[in-house]
Amino acid sequence: MNAYDFDKTIYDGDSTADFYLFCLKRHKKIIIMCAPSLLGATLRFYAAKKGTKTQFKEVMYRFLRYCDCKRDVHDFWEKNRKKIKRFYLEQKRPDDVIISASPVFLLRPICSELGVGTLIASIVDPETGIYSGENCHGEEKVRRFREIFGENAVVDEFYSDSRSDEPMAKTARKAFLVKGESLTEWRTAPNN
Repeated sequence: MNAYDFDKTIYDGDSTADFYLFCLKRHKKIIIMCAPSLLGATLRFYAAKKGTKTQFKEVMYRFLRYCDCKRDVHDFWEKNRKKIKRFYLEQKRPDDVIISASPVFLLRPICSELGVGTLIASIVDPETGIYSGENCHGEEKVRRFREIFGENAVVDEFYSDSRSDEPMAKTARKAFLVKGESLTEWRTAPNN
């Protein structure tokens, strides 16, 4: 099996940020209702270095309370499916694993359309923005992968745009850093 990060890896951009902006344009009240708390959370997390990424994202995801999430996700992918990168479309396999910090509710429709075998992503309530568990990032990706596939499972090839995925890269026989459509062997990840 091959495993892939999603944002900036097989999707050209950050799907969560793009979805937020998509919803912001569609539901103007998000600005009024969410901007003060999001600004406070941004200052707390990024400037004061307080709280966890999961806590920050729960504040950000409050915008979902002002959306028609099912319809918005559908319409978002109608517009943005073209941002799936060519390299992925040319090599995808039915046993692929997508492992991402983006929420399941956002990625499930496009992963189903692409025929992705397994989606591992952050579990966020699409109505409230509240997490069930931790943000699927860094070591959490490995923990969640092992929970599904077992301690001895080995990924054939892993792809990511970010060195923060080093823990996941170490589970693979071969790993690649992705920049645009270019792939570079991930030299710091040992081959198993």
